[in-house]
Amino acid sequence: MRNVYSKLALSLAVGAGLVFGAAGTAGIAKAEKMEIKKGGILNFVVGSKIPSYDLHKETTFGVIHPLRPLYSLLIRVNPDNPSSPTDFVCDLCEGKVPTGTDGFKTYTFKIQKGVKFHDGTPLTAHDIVATYKKIIFPPEGIPSARKAFFKMVDTITAPDDFTVVFKLKFPSGSFIPAVATPFNVIYSKKDLDTNGYTWHTKNVNGTGAFKLAEIQPGSFVRGEKYKDYHHKGQPYLDGYKSIIAPKMAVRLNAIRGDRAAIEFRGFPPKARDDLVAALGDKVTVQESDWNCVLLNTVNHERKPFQDARVRRALTLAMDRWGGSKYLSKIAIVKTVGGVVFPNHPLAATKAELVKLAGYSEDINASRAEAKKLLKAAGVSNLKIDYLNRGVDQPYKVVGTWALDQFKKIGVNAIQKVQPSPVFYDSLRKKSDFDVSVDFNCQSVINPIADVTKFLGSAGNNYGNYADQPLEDIYDRLLKAGTEKEQRVIMREYETRAISEQAHIGITLWWYKINPHRSYVKGWKIAPSHYLNQSLDNIWLDK
Repeated sequence: MRNVYSKLALSLAVGAGLVFGAAGTAGIAKAEKMEIKKGGILNFVVGSKIPSYDLHKETTFGVIHPLRPLYSLLIRVNPDNPSSPTDFVCDLCEGKVPTGTDGFKTYTFKIQKGVKFHDGTPLTAHDIVATYKKIIFPPEGIPSARKAFFKMVDTITAPDDFTVVFKLKFPSGSFIPAVATPFNVIYSKKDLDTNGYTWHTKNVNGTGAFKLAEIQPGSFVRGEKYKDYHHKGQPYLDGYKSIIAPKMAVRLNAIRGDRAAIEFRGFPPKARDDLVAALGDKVTVQESDWNCVLLNTVNHERKPFQDARVRRALTLAMDRWGGSKYLSKIAIVKTVGGVVFPNHPLAATKAELVKLAGYSEDINASRAEAKKLLKAAGVSNLKIDYLNRGVDQPYKVVGTWALDQFKKIGVNAIQKVQPSPVFYDSLRKKSDFDVSVDFNCQSVINPIADVTKFLGSAGNNYGNYADQPLEDIYDRLLKAGTEKEQRVIMREYETRAISEQAHIGITLWWYKINPHRSYVKGWKIAPSHYLNQSLDNIWLDK
Protein backbone atom coordinates (compact mmCIF):
# COMPACT_ATOMS: atom_id res chain seq x y z
CA MET A 1 0.00 0.00 0.00
CA ARG A 2 1.41 3.39 -0.97
CA ASN A 3 1.53 6.19 1.58
CA VAL A 4 -1.14 8.88 1.45
CA TYR A 5 1.07 11.42 -0.32
CA SER A 6 2.47 9.28 -3.13
CA LYS A 7 -0.83 7.47 -3.67
CA LEU A 8 -2.79 10.66 -4.21
CA ALA A 9 -0.07 12.08 -6.43
CA LEU A 10 -0.30 8.97 -8.60
CA SER A 11 -4.08 9.20 -8.92
CA LEU A 12 -3.85 12.87 -9.81
CA ALA A 13 -1.38 12.07 -12.56
CA VAL A 14 -3.64 9.34 -13.93
CA GLY A 15 -6.55 11.77 -13.91
CA ALA A 16 -4.53 14.33 -15.80
CA GLY A 17 -3.86 11.84 -18.54
CA LEU A 18 -7.58 11.24 -18.92
CA VAL A 19 -8.86 14.77 -19.18
CA PHE A 20 -6.33 17.27 -20.42
CA GLY A 21 -5.83 18.27 -24.02
CA ALA A 22 -5.14 21.35 -26.09
CA ALA A 23 -5.71 22.47 -29.63
CA GLY A 24 -2.96 24.36 -31.37
CA THR A 25 -0.17 22.64 -29.41
CA ALA A 26 1.97 22.10 -32.52
CA GLY A 27 2.17 25.84 -32.96
CA ILE A 28 3.10 26.26 -29.31
CA ALA A 29 5.88 23.67 -29.56
CA LYS A 30 7.23 25.42 -32.64
CA ALA A 31 7.17 28.75 -30.80
CA GLU A 32 9.24 27.32 -27.96
CA LYS A 33 12.11 26.73 -30.40
CA MET A 34 12.08 30.36 -31.50
CA GLU A 35 14.35 32.96 -29.98
CA ILE A 36 12.51 34.85 -27.26
CA LYS A 37 11.94 38.50 -28.04
CA LYS A 38 11.98 40.87 -25.09
CA GLY A 39 9.91 44.02 -24.66
CA GLY A 40 6.44 45.17 -25.52
CA ILE A 41 3.18 45.56 -23.62
CA LEU A 42 0.66 42.73 -23.38
CA ASN A 43 -2.92 44.04 -23.56
CA PHE A 44 -5.56 41.60 -22.38
CA VAL A 45 -9.25 41.81 -21.54
CA VAL A 46 -10.98 40.70 -18.33
CA GLY A 47 -14.72 40.07 -18.16
CA SER A 48 -15.23 41.19 -14.57
CA LYS A 49 -14.73 44.14 -12.30
CA ILE A 50 -12.50 43.77 -9.24
CA PRO A 51 -14.45 43.24 -5.99
CA SER A 52 -11.36 43.87 -3.83
CA TYR A 53 -7.57 43.61 -4.13
CA ASP A 54 -7.16 40.95 -1.41
CA LEU A 55 -6.54 37.64 -3.16
CA HIS A 56 -6.77 35.73 0.12
CA LYS A 57 -10.47 36.47 0.46
CA GLU A 58 -11.45 36.56 -3.22
CA THR A 59 -12.40 33.66 -5.46
CA THR A 60 -12.74 35.32 -8.86
CA PHE A 61 -10.67 35.56 -12.02
CA GLY A 62 -11.56 39.25 -11.88
CA VAL A 63 -8.84 39.57 -9.23
CA ILE A 64 -6.37 36.91 -10.39
CA HIS A 65 -5.95 38.14 -13.96
CA PRO A 66 -5.20 41.82 -13.29
CA LEU A 67 -3.37 41.41 -9.93
CA ARG A 68 -1.64 38.01 -9.80
CA PRO A 69 1.30 39.27 -11.96
CA LEU A 70 2.11 41.72 -9.15
CA TYR A 71 2.68 38.95 -6.60
CA SER A 72 4.69 35.78 -6.00
CA LEU A 73 3.86 32.42 -4.44
CA LEU A 74 5.84 30.08 -2.23
CA ILE A 75 5.47 27.39 -4.91
CA ARG A 76 3.53 27.35 -8.18
CA VAL A 77 2.54 25.03 -10.99
CA ASN A 78 5.30 24.60 -13.54
CA PRO A 79 4.59 27.36 -16.11
CA ASP A 80 6.00 25.09 -18.81
CA ASN A 81 3.67 22.25 -17.80
CA PRO A 82 0.62 23.89 -16.19
CA SER A 83 -1.82 21.11 -17.11
CA SER A 84 -0.12 18.70 -14.73
CA PRO A 85 -1.73 18.47 -11.29
CA THR A 86 1.52 17.22 -9.75
CA ASP A 87 4.29 19.30 -11.38
CA PHE A 88 5.14 22.06 -8.91
CA VAL A 89 8.23 24.28 -8.81
CA CYS A 90 9.62 26.77 -6.34
CA ASP A 91 8.74 30.41 -6.78
CA LEU A 92 10.03 32.07 -3.61
CA CYS A 93 11.60 28.91 -2.23
CA GLU A 94 14.93 27.43 -3.34
CA GLY A 95 15.67 24.15 -5.07
CA LYS A 96 12.95 21.54 -5.42
CA VAL A 97 9.58 21.48 -3.72
CA PRO A 98 10.00 19.38 -0.53
CA THR A 99 8.41 15.93 -0.42
CA GLY A 100 8.03 15.86 3.34
CA THR A 101 9.77 14.17 6.25
CA ASP A 102 8.57 12.67 9.53
CA GLY A 103 6.10 10.43 7.73
CA PHE A 104 5.05 13.27 5.42
CA LYS A 105 4.07 15.45 8.38
CA THR A 106 6.91 18.02 8.16
CA TYR A 107 7.65 20.21 5.15
CA THR A 108 10.70 22.48 5.24
CA PHE A 109 11.09 25.25 2.64
CA LYS A 110 14.31 27.18 2.13
CA ILE A 111 13.54 30.75 1.05
CA GLN A 112 15.46 32.66 -1.61
CA LYS A 113 17.70 35.45 -0.39
CA GLY A 114 17.76 38.88 -1.99
CA VAL A 115 14.05 39.06 -2.88
CA LYS A 116 12.47 42.47 -2.35
CA PHE A 117 8.90 43.69 -2.18
CA HIS A 118 8.05 46.44 -4.62
CA ASP A 119 8.36 49.03 -1.84
CA GLY A 120 11.98 47.92 -1.27
CA THR A 121 11.36 45.82 1.87
CA PRO A 122 13.47 42.61 1.87
CA LEU A 123 11.43 39.39 1.89
CA THR A 124 12.17 36.81 4.59
CA ALA A 125 10.65 33.62 5.92
CA HIS A 126 8.64 35.70 8.37
CA ASP A 127 6.61 37.16 5.49
CA ILE A 128 5.74 33.62 4.36
CA VAL A 129 4.69 32.64 7.87
CA ALA A 130 2.57 35.77 8.35
CA THR A 131 0.87 35.20 5.00
CA TYR A 132 -0.04 31.59 5.66
CA LYS A 133 -1.20 32.33 9.19
CA LYS A 134 -3.60 34.87 7.67
CA ILE A 135 -4.82 32.24 5.20
CA ILE A 136 -5.01 29.24 7.54
CA PHE A 137 -5.66 30.82 10.95
CA PRO A 138 -7.33 34.17 10.17
CA PRO A 139 -8.42 36.37 13.08
CA GLU A 140 -12.14 36.55 13.73
CA GLY A 141 -13.87 38.68 11.11
CA ILE A 142 -11.11 38.27 8.50
CA PRO A 143 -12.36 36.22 5.53
CA SER A 144 -10.14 33.49 4.10
CA ALA A 145 -11.72 31.65 1.18
CA ARG A 146 -9.36 28.67 1.26
CA LYS A 147 -8.67 28.08 4.95
CA ALA A 148 -10.54 24.75 4.71
CA PHE A 149 -7.85 23.54 2.30
CA PHE A 150 -5.44 23.43 5.23
CA LYS A 151 -7.29 21.44 7.87
CA MET A 152 -4.23 19.20 8.13
CA VAL A 153 -1.86 22.03 9.14
CA ASP A 154 -0.89 22.23 12.81
CA THR A 155 1.82 24.92 12.93
CA ILE A 156 3.82 27.23 10.66
CA THR A 157 7.13 28.53 11.96
CA ALA A 158 10.31 30.28 10.81
CA PRO A 159 13.29 28.83 12.73
CA ASP A 160 15.49 31.38 10.95
CA ASP A 161 15.10 34.21 8.45
CA PHE A 162 15.18 31.94 5.42
CA THR A 163 13.48 28.73 6.54
CA VAL A 164 9.76 27.98 6.81
CA VAL A 165 8.46 24.80 8.43
CA PHE A 166 4.89 23.48 8.09
CA LYS A 167 3.97 20.75 10.56
CA LEU A 168 0.87 18.70 9.79
CA LYS A 169 -1.49 16.99 12.19
CA PHE A 170 -1.57 14.02 9.83
CA PRO A 171 -0.10 13.27 6.37
CA SER A 172 -2.21 14.45 3.45
CA GLY A 173 -1.60 14.30 -0.28
CA SER A 174 -3.66 17.46 -0.69
CA PHE A 175 -1.20 19.66 1.23
CA ILE A 176 1.36 20.52 -1.48
CA PRO A 177 -1.29 21.19 -4.16
CA ALA A 178 -3.06 23.45 -1.65
CA VAL A 179 0.14 25.42 -1.07
CA ALA A 180 0.43 25.94 -4.84
CA THR A 181 -3.02 27.54 -5.06
CA PRO A 182 -2.46 30.83 -6.95
CA PHE A 183 -4.54 32.91 -4.54
CA ASN A 184 -1.94 32.26 -1.81
CA VAL A 185 0.10 35.31 -2.80
CA ILE A 186 2.75 36.41 -0.33
CA TYR A 187 2.15 39.61 1.61
CA SER A 188 4.67 41.62 3.58
CA LYS A 189 4.57 40.99 7.34
CA LYS A 190 5.38 44.68 7.77
CA ASP A 191 2.23 45.63 5.85
CA LEU A 192 0.08 43.25 7.90
CA ASP A 193 1.56 44.37 11.23
CA THR A 194 1.50 48.09 10.44
CA ASN A 195 -1.68 48.45 8.42
CA GLY A 196 -3.84 45.53 9.54
CA TYR A 197 -5.38 42.54 7.82
CA THR A 198 -7.80 44.57 5.69
CA TRP A 199 -5.16 46.83 4.12
CA HIS A 200 -4.76 44.60 1.07
CA THR A 201 -8.39 45.00 0.07
CA LYS A 202 -7.44 48.41 -1.34
CA ASN A 203 -3.63 48.29 -1.58
CA VAL A 204 -1.00 46.28 -3.45
CA ASN A 205 2.60 45.45 -2.50
CA GLY A 206 4.07 42.24 -3.85
CA THR A 207 7.27 40.71 -5.18
CA GLY A 208 5.89 39.69 -8.58
CA ALA A 209 7.29 40.05 -12.09
CA PHE A 210 5.44 43.35 -12.50
CA LYS A 211 5.03 46.38 -10.28
CA LEU A 212 1.75 48.24 -10.09
CA ALA A 213 1.88 51.34 -12.28
CA GLU A 214 -1.75 52.44 -12.31
CA ILE A 215 -5.26 51.32 -11.45
CA GLN A 216 -8.34 52.99 -12.87
CA PRO A 217 -11.20 51.26 -10.97
CA GLY A 218 -13.70 49.74 -13.37
CA SER A 219 -11.43 50.48 -16.33
CA PHE A 220 -7.95 48.93 -16.25
CA VAL A 221 -4.91 47.80 -14.27
CA ARG A 222 -1.46 48.55 -15.63
CA GLY A 223 1.74 46.83 -14.49
CA GLU A 224 5.33 47.62 -15.43
CA LYS A 225 8.35 45.31 -15.44
CA TYR A 226 9.93 44.90 -12.00
CA LYS A 227 13.69 45.18 -12.52
CA ASP A 228 14.49 43.36 -9.26
CA TYR A 229 12.32 40.31 -10.01
CA HIS A 230 13.85 37.22 -8.43
CA HIS A 231 13.61 34.99 -11.54
CA LYS A 232 16.60 36.39 -13.41
CA GLY A 233 16.05 37.32 -17.04
CA GLN A 234 12.30 37.53 -16.59
CA PRO A 235 9.76 38.89 -17.25
CA TYR A 236 10.21 39.25 -20.99
CA LEU A 237 7.50 41.90 -21.32
CA ASP A 238 7.99 45.56 -20.47
CA GLY A 239 4.53 45.57 -18.94
CA TYR A 240 0.89 44.66 -19.27
CA LYS A 241 -2.49 46.34 -19.33
CA SER A 242 -5.53 44.47 -18.03
CA ILE A 243 -8.62 46.03 -19.60
CA ILE A 244 -11.88 45.47 -17.73
CA ALA A 245 -14.70 44.66 -20.17
CA PRO A 246 -17.71 42.79 -18.69
CA LYS A 247 -19.48 42.48 -22.07
CA MET A 248 -18.24 39.57 -24.15
CA ALA A 249 -18.87 41.42 -27.42
CA VAL A 250 -16.47 44.14 -26.31
CA ARG A 251 -13.78 41.59 -25.44
CA LEU A 252 -14.17 39.77 -28.75
CA ASN A 253 -14.03 42.98 -30.75
CA ALA A 254 -10.90 44.03 -28.85
CA ILE A 255 -9.10 40.84 -29.90
CA ARG A 256 -10.46 41.01 -33.44
CA GLY A 257 -9.29 44.62 -33.76
CA ASP A 258 -5.95 43.85 -32.04
CA ARG A 259 -6.61 46.27 -29.19
CA ALA A 260 -6.08 43.24 -26.94
CA ALA A 261 -4.20 40.03 -27.62
CA ILE A 262 -5.90 37.52 -25.32
CA GLU A 263 -8.63 36.86 -22.79
CA PHE A 264 -7.33 34.33 -20.27
CA ARG A 265 -10.69 33.08 -19.05
CA GLY A 266 -12.34 31.59 -22.14
CA PHE A 267 -14.94 32.05 -24.87
CA PRO A 268 -17.88 29.87 -26.01
CA PRO A 269 -17.56 27.73 -29.16
CA LYS A 270 -19.27 30.15 -31.55
CA ALA A 271 -17.04 33.03 -30.48
CA ARG A 272 -13.99 30.85 -31.13
CA ASP A 273 -15.28 29.92 -34.57
CA ASP A 274 -16.04 33.55 -35.47
CA LEU A 275 -12.55 34.69 -34.46
CA VAL A 276 -10.87 31.90 -36.41
CA ALA A 277 -12.99 32.70 -39.48
CA ALA A 278 -12.12 36.39 -39.23
CA LEU A 279 -8.41 36.16 -38.36
CA GLY A 280 -7.19 32.86 -39.82
CA ASP A 281 -3.61 32.10 -38.81
CA LYS A 282 -3.41 35.36 -36.88
CA VAL A 283 -5.22 33.58 -34.07
CA THR A 284 -4.19 30.45 -32.12
CA VAL A 285 -6.69 28.37 -30.13
CA GLN A 286 -5.92 26.37 -26.98
CA GLU A 287 -8.60 24.21 -25.29
CA SER A 288 -8.89 22.21 -22.08
CA ASP A 289 -11.34 20.71 -19.61
CA TRP A 290 -11.89 23.17 -16.80
CA ASN A 291 -11.73 22.70 -13.03
CA CYS A 292 -14.74 24.92 -12.52
CA VAL A 293 -18.43 24.21 -11.96
CA LEU A 294 -21.41 26.55 -11.73
CA LEU A 295 -23.65 26.10 -8.69
CA ASN A 296 -26.96 27.15 -7.20
CA THR A 297 -26.31 27.99 -3.54
CA VAL A 298 -29.44 27.87 -1.40
CA ASN A 299 -29.71 30.28 1.53
CA HIS A 300 -30.70 28.09 4.47
CA GLU A 301 -31.45 31.11 6.66
CA ARG A 302 -34.52 31.98 4.59
CA LYS A 303 -37.79 30.10 4.75
CA PRO A 304 -38.66 27.58 3.42
CA PHE A 305 -35.12 26.65 2.41
CA GLN A 306 -34.26 25.17 5.80
CA ASP A 307 -36.38 22.26 4.56
CA ALA A 308 -34.29 19.68 2.67
CA ARG A 309 -37.41 18.68 0.68
CA VAL A 310 -37.54 22.14 -0.89
CA ARG A 311 -33.83 22.10 -1.71
CA ARG A 312 -34.13 18.62 -3.22
CA ALA A 313 -37.05 19.75 -5.36
CA LEU A 314 -34.93 22.53 -6.87
CA THR A 315 -32.13 20.15 -7.88
CA LEU A 316 -34.62 17.59 -9.20
CA ALA A 317 -36.03 20.24 -11.54
CA MET A 318 -32.81 20.54 -13.54
CA ASP A 319 -32.31 18.50 -16.71
CA ARG A 320 -28.52 18.33 -16.63
CA TRP A 321 -28.13 15.82 -19.45
CA GLY A 322 -30.37 17.76 -21.81
CA GLY A 323 -28.90 21.06 -20.66
CA SER A 324 -25.40 19.88 -21.51
CA LYS A 325 -26.34 19.21 -25.14
CA TYR A 326 -27.94 22.63 -25.50
CA LEU A 327 -25.73 24.89 -23.38
CA SER A 328 -22.41 23.48 -24.63
CA LYS A 329 -23.19 25.06 -28.01
CA ILE A 330 -23.65 28.57 -26.64
CA ALA A 331 -21.81 28.74 -23.31
CA ILE A 332 -18.52 27.78 -21.67
CA VAL A 333 -20.14 24.81 -19.89
CA LYS A 334 -20.27 21.23 -21.04
CA THR A 335 -19.83 18.26 -18.70
CA VAL A 336 -22.33 16.67 -16.32
CA GLY A 337 -20.62 15.81 -13.05
CA GLY A 338 -20.77 15.71 -9.29
CA VAL A 339 -18.57 17.39 -6.69
CA VAL A 340 -15.25 16.16 -8.18
CA PHE A 341 -13.63 17.32 -11.42
CA PRO A 342 -15.07 14.92 -14.06
CA ASN A 343 -12.97 11.96 -15.24
CA HIS A 344 -10.68 12.21 -12.24
CA PRO A 345 -10.32 8.81 -10.51
CA LEU A 346 -12.18 10.16 -7.47
CA ALA A 347 -15.10 11.47 -9.57
CA ALA A 348 -18.45 9.70 -9.81
CA THR A 349 -19.09 7.53 -12.84
CA LYS A 350 -22.29 8.02 -14.80
CA ALA A 351 -23.74 4.91 -13.13
CA GLU A 352 -23.05 6.54 -9.76
CA LEU A 353 -24.29 9.98 -10.83
CA VAL A 354 -27.74 8.80 -11.96
CA LYS A 355 -28.44 7.59 -8.43
CA LEU A 356 -28.21 11.18 -7.10
CA ALA A 357 -31.16 13.56 -6.93
CA GLY A 358 -31.35 15.56 -10.15
CA TYR A 359 -29.15 13.29 -12.24
CA SER A 360 -31.67 10.75 -13.48
CA GLU A 361 -32.05 10.59 -17.25
CA ASP A 362 -35.82 10.41 -16.71
CA ILE A 363 -36.43 14.14 -16.21
CA ASN A 364 -40.22 13.74 -16.16
CA ALA A 365 -40.00 11.37 -13.19
CA SER A 366 -37.59 13.72 -11.42
CA ARG A 367 -39.88 16.71 -11.86
CA ALA A 368 -42.90 14.72 -10.71
CA GLU A 369 -40.99 13.87 -7.53
CA ALA A 370 -40.01 17.54 -7.14
CA LYS A 371 -43.65 18.66 -7.26
CA LYS A 372 -44.60 16.09 -4.62
CA LEU A 373 -41.82 17.34 -2.33
CA LEU A 374 -42.93 20.97 -2.69
CA LYS A 375 -46.52 19.99 -1.94
CA ALA A 376 -45.45 18.00 1.12
CA ALA A 377 -43.49 21.04 2.31
CA GLY A 378 -46.54 23.26 1.79
CA VAL A 379 -44.97 25.46 -0.88
CA SER A 380 -46.46 24.29 -4.18
CA ASN A 381 -46.47 27.90 -5.47
CA LEU A 382 -42.94 28.76 -4.41
CA LYS A 383 -41.41 32.08 -5.44
CA ILE A 384 -37.63 32.61 -5.44
CA ASP A 385 -35.34 35.63 -5.40
CA TYR A 386 -32.57 34.38 -7.67
CA LEU A 387 -29.28 36.29 -7.43
CA ASN A 388 -26.93 36.26 -10.41
CA ARG A 389 -23.67 37.87 -11.43
CA GLY A 390 -23.53 40.41 -14.25
CA VAL A 391 -21.11 38.39 -16.37
CA ASP A 392 -22.39 36.98 -19.66
CA GLN A 393 -20.44 33.73 -19.72
CA PRO A 394 -21.63 31.50 -18.30
CA TYR A 395 -23.54 33.18 -15.48
CA LYS A 396 -26.36 34.96 -17.27
CA VAL A 397 -26.70 32.23 -19.88
CA VAL A 398 -26.92 29.39 -17.37
CA GLY A 399 -29.00 31.51 -14.97
CA THR A 400 -31.64 32.09 -17.63
CA TRP A 401 -31.70 28.35 -18.32
CA ALA A 402 -32.03 27.59 -14.59
CA LEU A 403 -35.07 29.86 -14.28
CA ASP A 404 -36.76 27.89 -17.06
CA GLN A 405 -35.91 24.62 -15.29
CA PHE A 406 -37.49 25.84 -12.04
CA LYS A 407 -40.60 26.91 -13.94
CA LYS A 408 -41.12 23.28 -15.02
CA ILE A 409 -41.99 22.37 -11.40
CA GLY A 410 -44.13 25.45 -10.80
CA VAL A 411 -41.47 27.59 -9.14
CA ASN A 412 -41.47 31.27 -10.09
CA ALA A 413 -37.90 32.57 -9.89
CA ILE A 414 -37.19 36.29 -10.29
CA GLN A 415 -33.62 36.90 -11.41
CA LYS A 416 -31.64 39.80 -9.96
CA VAL A 417 -28.45 40.40 -11.96
CA GLN A 418 -25.79 42.51 -10.24
CA PRO A 419 -22.28 43.71 -11.17
CA SER A 420 -19.52 41.67 -9.53
CA PRO A 421 -18.76 43.91 -6.49
CA VAL A 422 -22.46 44.23 -5.59
CA PHE A 423 -23.07 40.53 -6.32
CA TYR A 424 -20.30 39.49 -3.91
CA ASP A 425 -21.59 41.87 -1.26
CA SER A 426 -25.01 40.23 -1.49
CA LEU A 427 -23.58 36.73 -1.52
CA ARG A 428 -21.11 37.18 1.35
CA LYS A 429 -22.46 39.88 3.64
CA LYS A 430 -26.11 40.71 3.10
CA SER A 431 -27.35 37.20 2.21
CA ASP A 432 -30.34 38.94 0.61
CA PHE A 433 -31.21 36.07 -1.73
CA ASP A 434 -33.11 32.80 -1.68
CA VAL A 435 -30.91 31.08 -4.25
CA SER A 436 -27.76 32.48 -5.79
CA VAL A 437 -25.60 31.49 -8.70
CA ASP A 438 -22.29 30.47 -7.20
CA PHE A 439 -19.27 28.56 -8.41
CA ASN A 440 -16.54 26.21 -7.31
CA CYS A 441 -13.69 27.26 -9.55
CA GLN A 442 -10.43 25.88 -8.28
CA SER A 443 -6.93 25.92 -9.67
CA VAL A 444 -4.67 22.91 -9.12
CA ILE A 445 -6.79 19.78 -9.43
CA ASN A 446 -6.84 18.70 -5.80
CA PRO A 447 -10.24 17.03 -5.25
CA ILE A 448 -10.02 16.48 -1.51
CA ALA A 449 -9.32 20.18 -1.00
CA ASP A 450 -11.62 21.35 -3.81
CA VAL A 451 -14.75 19.73 -2.36
CA THR A 452 -14.48 21.74 0.86
CA LYS A 453 -16.73 24.25 -0.92
CA PHE A 454 -19.69 22.13 0.20
CA LEU A 455 -18.83 22.36 3.91
CA GLY A 456 -20.89 24.91 5.81
CA SER A 457 -17.72 25.84 7.72
CA ALA A 458 -15.70 26.67 4.58
CA GLY A 459 -14.70 30.28 4.08
CA ASN A 460 -16.12 30.25 0.56
CA ASN A 461 -19.47 28.65 1.43
CA TYR A 462 -22.39 31.10 1.45
CA GLY A 463 -25.30 28.75 2.17
CA ASN A 464 -25.47 29.69 5.88
CA TYR A 465 -25.80 26.15 7.19
CA ALA A 466 -24.10 23.79 9.60
CA ASP A 467 -23.98 20.07 8.84
CA GLN A 468 -21.87 18.21 11.38
CA PRO A 469 -22.39 14.75 9.80
CA LEU A 470 -20.99 16.15 6.53
CA GLU A 471 -18.03 17.65 8.42
CA ASP A 472 -17.39 14.25 10.02
CA ILE A 473 -17.46 12.50 6.64
CA TYR A 474 -14.96 15.04 5.31
CA ASP A 475 -12.61 14.48 8.23
CA ARG A 476 -12.56 10.76 7.37
CA LEU A 477 -11.97 11.61 3.70
CA LEU A 478 -9.07 13.89 4.57
CA LYS A 479 -7.33 11.17 6.54
CA ALA A 480 -8.01 8.26 4.17
CA GLY A 481 -4.74 6.63 3.14
CA THR A 482 -5.54 5.01 -0.20
CA GLU A 483 -7.40 5.99 -3.34
CA LYS A 484 -9.86 3.12 -2.80
CA GLU A 485 -10.78 4.43 0.65
CA GLN A 486 -10.97 8.00 -0.62
CA ARG A 487 -13.31 7.03 -3.41
CA VAL A 488 -15.77 5.23 -1.14
CA ILE A 489 -15.88 8.12 1.34
CA MET A 490 -16.14 10.69 -1.48
CA ARG A 491 -19.37 9.02 -2.69
CA GLU A 492 -20.77 9.22 0.84
CA TYR A 493 -19.79 12.89 1.07
CA GLU A 494 -21.23 13.70 -2.36
CA THR A 495 -24.51 11.91 -1.68
CA ARG A 496 -25.15 13.80 1.54
CA ALA A 497 -24.05 17.22 0.25
CA ILE A 498 -25.87 17.46 -3.08
CA SER A 499 -28.51 14.72 -2.97
CA GLU A 500 -29.84 13.94 0.51
CA GLN A 501 -29.43 17.46 1.93
CA ALA A 502 -29.09 19.26 -1.43
CA HIS A 503 -27.25 22.12 0.28
CA ILE A 504 -25.95 23.30 -3.08
CA GLY A 505 -27.16 22.41 -6.56
CA ILE A 506 -24.60 21.63 -9.25
CA THR A 507 -25.37 22.74 -12.79
CA LEU A 508 -22.60 21.91 -15.32
CA TRP A 509 -18.81 21.82 -15.38
CA TRP A 510 -17.04 24.31 -17.63
CA TYR A 511 -14.94 23.86 -20.79
CA LYS A 512 -12.06 26.24 -21.50
CA ILE A 513 -11.46 27.73 -24.97
CA ASN A 514 -8.72 30.34 -25.34
CA PRO A 515 -8.33 31.91 -28.79
CA HIS A 516 -5.52 34.48 -28.77
CA ARG A 517 -3.40 36.49 -31.15
CA SER A 518 -0.72 34.22 -32.57
CA TYR A 519 2.06 36.63 -31.64
CA VAL A 520 1.46 35.78 -27.96
CA LYS A 521 4.10 33.16 -27.11
CA GLY A 522 5.11 31.24 -24.02
CA TRP A 523 1.68 31.00 -22.41
CA LYS A 524 0.19 27.52 -22.08
CA ILE A 525 -3.39 26.70 -21.19
CA ALA A 526 -4.15 25.02 -17.87
CA PRO A 527 -7.28 23.30 -16.52
CA SER A 528 -8.08 26.50 -14.65
CA HIS A 529 -8.28 30.17 -15.54
CA TYR A 530 -6.48 30.88 -12.25
CA LEU A 531 -3.28 29.02 -13.14
CA ASN A 532 -0.19 30.23 -15.00
CA GLN A 533 -1.06 33.91 -14.60
CA SER A 534 2.24 35.35 -13.37
CA LEU A 535 2.88 36.43 -17.01
CA ASP A 536 6.64 36.21 -16.47
CA ASN A 537 7.06 33.60 -19.22
CA ILE A 538 5.03 35.39 -21.93
CA TRP A 539 6.69 37.15 -24.87
CA LEU A 540 5.45 38.83 -28.03
CA ASP A 541 6.60 37.72 -31.47
CA LYS A 542 6.36 41.18 -32.99
